[in-house]
Amino acid sequence: MTSDTPTETLDVTGESCPMPVVKTKQAVDNLAVGALLEVRATDAGSVSDIDGWAAGTPGVELVEQSEHTKDDETVYVHRVRVE
Repeated sequence: MTSDTPTETLDVTGESCPMPVVKTKQAVDNLAVGALLEVRATDAGSVSDIDGWAAGTPGVELVEQSEHTKDDETVYVHRVRVE
C-alpha cells in the first residue's frame, strides 16, 4: 500500500550542499519500506543532488520534485519513497 501523505518531513531549509542530501540519506536509513519522506530545502543544488543520490541508491525512489515560493524564498520539495 502506498500513500501520498508523507510518513516524515525533513526540513533542511537554510542548509547548503552537501547537508540536504546527507540528512536525506540519514532520514531514509531510519524509515521502513514503503515510507514516504518529504524533504524541504532552500539550496537549489539539492534538486540535482537528491535526484542523483536517489538514482544511484538501491531501495530509494525519487517520486517527485517541485518548487514553491514562500516569503520571497524558493523552497524545493523532494519526495522520496523507501522501496
